[in-house]
Amino acid sequence: MISADVATILPAARLRGDFRPPGDKSISHRALLFAAMAAGESHITGAGDGADVRSTAGIMAALGATVERVAGDGRRVDYRIDSPGADGLREPERTLDCGNSGTSLRLIAGFLAGLPMTCVLDGDDSLRRRPVARIIEPLRSMGAVLHGRHHDSLPPLTVVGHTPLRAVDISTPVPSAQVKSAILLAGLRAEGRTTVREGVATRDHTERMLRARGVPVQREDGPDGSVAWSLQGGGTVQAIDERIPGDVSAAAFWLVAGSVHADAELTLRHVGVNPTRRAIIDLLRAMGADIEERSTNVDLGVAAVSGPDGFDDGVGEPIADLVVRSAELRAIDLEPDDVAAAIDEIPILCLAAAQARGTTTIRGAGELRHKESDRIAGIVAGLSAMGARIDIDGDDLRIHGSGGAPLRGAATDSLDDHRLSMTFAIAGLIASDQTIISRPGSAAISYPGFFDDLQGVRA
Repeated sequence: MISADVATILPAARLRGDFRPPGDKSISHRALLFAAMAAGESHITGAGDGADVRSTAGIMAALGATVERVAGDGRRVDYRIDSPGADGLREPERTLDCGNSGTSLRLIAGFLAGLPMTCVLDGDDSLRRRPVARIIEPLRSMGAVLHGRHHDSLPPLTVVGHTPLRAVDISTPVPSAQVKSAILLAGLRAEGRTTVREGVATRDHTERMLRARGVPVQREDGPDGSVAWSLQGGGTVQAIDERIPGDVSAAAFWLVAGSVHADAELTLRHVGVNPTRRAIIDLLRAMGADIEERSTNVDLGVAAVSGPDGFDDGVGEPIADLVVRSAELRAIDLEPDDVAAAIDEIPILCLAAAQARGTTTIRGAGELRHKESDRIAGIVAGLSAMGARIDIDGDDLRIHGSGGAPLRGAATDSLDDHRLSMTFAIAGLIASDQTIISRPGSAAISYPGFFDDLQGVRA
């Protein structure tokens, strides 16, 4: 039984399925934003149709771009965007509603920093608890004026743009692709070369998509694993057509489901396997997961570009079909760099660890406290109620695996967080009795149709 307020999940005898996850949320946000920045008509095929992506589409329309939904199936949607370009956009008459989407707020703030207009970015109660100082400080150093609530630490966020901005060379204290992207987007409107330095390489969708749209973005790798990204201000973003690959973060729930269930085989089609996003695949394989990666000849346009030597060239998004089968998992240790690389997948990875042999240690997961909920508290409460043994020490987790012994059904609270809702639903498939999830509708933030797919895999 599934409703907006509660979901009851029964254990599944076996899992079988062959389907495509929704369009990648991170790439969908950026595709809409870049289409509004570019003068002319752009077409986006297969974008994610969750509430977060719809928030970005609505903001682009509020800024003066024509945003038309031309097709959709409830999970993916095609858009046609006709825009006058960044210089032709208009100051909105109302507050820009980011809903639940921190990506919308942070990336769009970076873009607005270089436009001669005043905008207010706001969202729901959850978004109003998300930190914004980490983007206020660098954007202020570039010449924009930004103000937030609670001593400039929380939304709503007011952005008074400035043209031109000052170029900066800046290091990000917290690994964050959203902060990096905000600075690079502002750098497009700056005089000189803007450089963002990261101690740990984060997802590089912004950089790839800018290159595909005619903006040179340079990468420099340090001997210590750090990476610096830079671009010259004044570049023009070109209008292009783009097809969006399947979301690997959405696929992660099925990769774990297929791994921990005793009788499972699931095929996930056209999944993006960007080197900076595929950490969940590699971590599960390190735990002993049976995940087969098949190349695909599906034409995803820009999303499938590769270099002349056949290797990833840092422009397009590599894709693959993934087949996952039941496996016996073993514990691993995750360091802060691993957590940063798989930050969105840590909740579902905790479920995998709870079913593995041995004790998994996850170190430096503090960033999870600043997501749609305190995900550390939420995942520990929910999985502990189902019989998992998890210890917390500051920002570190120790998960004592059961070696495959079933969880027990229990009442869990999603905290209105989409990733917790889906994690507890997957846990319910391997529990010994029914699992009840409060506020399961939050799954639609990133994965509309998740519970339909959940029912579909119950062979």
